[in-house]
Amino acid sequence: MPEGHSVHRITRQFARNFVGHRVEASSPQGRFAAGAAEISGRTMIDARAVGKQMFLEFDDDLWLRVHLGMYGAWDFAGDIRLDATIASANGRMGQTNQRGTILDAPNPDAVVFDADGENSLSSIGAPRRTRVRMAESEKENDALAEFPPPPIGQVRVRLLTENVCADLRGPTACEVRDSAEVEAIVAKLGPDPLLDDSPEAEERFTTVIRKKPTPIGLLLMDQSVVSGIGNVYRAEMLFRANLDPHTPGKLVPEETVRALWHDWAHLLRIGVETGQMMTMDGLEGEEWRQAMANRADRHWVYKREGLPCRVCGTNIVLEEMGARKLYWCPTCQR
Repeated sequence: MPEGHSVHRITRQFARNFVGHRVEASSPQGRFAAGAAEISGRTMIDARAVGKQMFLEFDDDLWLRVHLGMYGAWDFAGDIRLDATIASANGRMGQTNQRGTILDAPNPDAVVFDADGENSLSSIGAPRRTRVRMAESEKENDALAEFPPPPIGQVRVRLLTENVCADLRGPTACEVRDSAEVEAIVAKLGPDPLLDDSPEAEERFTTVIRKKPTPIGLLLMDQSVVSGIGNVYRAEMLFRANLDPHTPGKLVPEETVRALWHDWAHLLRIGVETGQMMTMDGLEGEEWRQAMANRADRHWVYKREGLPCRVCGTNIVLEEMGARKLYWCPTCQR
């Protein structure tokens, strides 16, 4: 599932290419025909993310709310202008498969392909193989020769300007709401430090954690406690804090809880700027290039089950917590 940095990067893509433009909306699949008709012909005036959810605002107080879930993906085509954060990652915008960004590309102005030959700018959201399956064709890129390209697969909604097309497939949620309804949805979400890094947001996070008997490994994944953290960031943040994931929230020292909040803000900003969940600090030169290119070189514990801990040498443990895989070091995280 895309984590918070991916969704923020997607909304920046919309802000760069759609905000201020009149948008035609349709539902090639047919399942969102009524909703598409409500927003079609209106101007997009804002694009924002709160954790794992994104909200596209149109005039006359209409919002398109999208939650990508496990399989959702946005595919962009046309005359795409690069947001600065996209350019900083050579076109990669936070893919969930973490296959890497190759730095020092021969042509920095070209759309960059990662180590597996994936066009990183074209699609944002689900892993590449999932998108191909949903597209029901392995010739997906061939269809982009014309504009707008013909819809491929089960496109829930298409947003189209004169120059750019965005197709959404496989979302968990896709619905039109008004501002009051959006405010109610956002109010149920935990704080997102990229939107609000105020002392009040930190206090809200700290207070909730310190009241709960629930294990901290579950609390960090609870979107009503804090927005945007998923499986990767959970594992890495707990390791960076030397914190046992089974520790009840109310038993985690206050200074540790506050440190988690600041670390999440730190890692989230790195994720947005680089397009990768970079969780190892202090990397430079070739180590940084390798970490950007390969998941195995940028994480402390995630996907490293059975391998020795980078710090103490103890084998990293894999277990299930909250129906998700949890990776941690039983020696460092005490």
